[in-house]
Amino acid sequence: MSADLLALIGIALLVFVIAALVQAVTGFGSVLAAVPGLLLVTDPARAVVVATIVSWILTTAVALRERAHVDRRDALLLTLTGIIGMPVGLVLLWVADERRLSAGIAVVMLVLVLLMAIRPQVGRRGMPVAGIVSGVLLTSTGMNGPPLVMALVNREPRRYRATLQSVFAGQDLVAVAAFLVLGHIDSEVLLLSLGGVAGLPVGWRLGDALFRRVSPAQLRPLVIATLVISAAAVLVGAVM
Repeated sequence: MSADLLALIGIALLVFVIAALVQAVTGFGSVLAAVPGLLLVTDPARAVVVATIVSWILTTAVALRERAHVDRRDALLLTLTGIIGMPVGLVLLWVADERRLSAGIAVVMLVLVLLMAIRPQVGRRGMPVAGIVSGVLLTSTGMNGPPLVMALVNREPRRYRATLQSVFAGQDLVAVAAFLVLGHIDSEVLLLSLGGVAGLPVGWRLGDALFRRVSPAQLRPLVIATLVISAAAVLVGAVM
């Protein structure tokens, strides 16, 4: 194997150690954490595809391992409504200016953070809306986490994280299948994905050790802070 290929695998491994750590502690954010690092070695389209593939593998493994803590009814509801919203996201991605779309998404994320801060929970009636919005965001930006977090964050931390991973796994599976059908998975994507998967166990174990020290009272501020940082990063990227 050439030095260039080894470098690609090595960078992907390090990127996803960090991404898996973030996902383990907050329940989301692996794509947001991974894409900037992947952009050092590949183009934006491949970065999103790689991040989604590795996220699917990570979230599926965690959802299966922690299935006893998954709220299956809510996970199914959010997954199915997310699939309903995905075609809308594809249309937005096709017709919208990339920078304006990114800026709009950042504003939406900040609004969601504000709602999370002032409202204790989404409620049963609001969950389908959260699911649809997550599907729109997944296929237009790759960032389906914020509305799902808003819907689930008030639960006991282990139940929150397990249910969230289950929804991510279902939605990411549909997205990966779409990438495959549309021809977005090539040898470079597979190579980077391989390196990323190799980094997952270390990152998840480190993050899981931190997560076990997080109390329900600490989880909401931690998640809100992560969302604010994510929204700020997206907004800065849109205006630069």
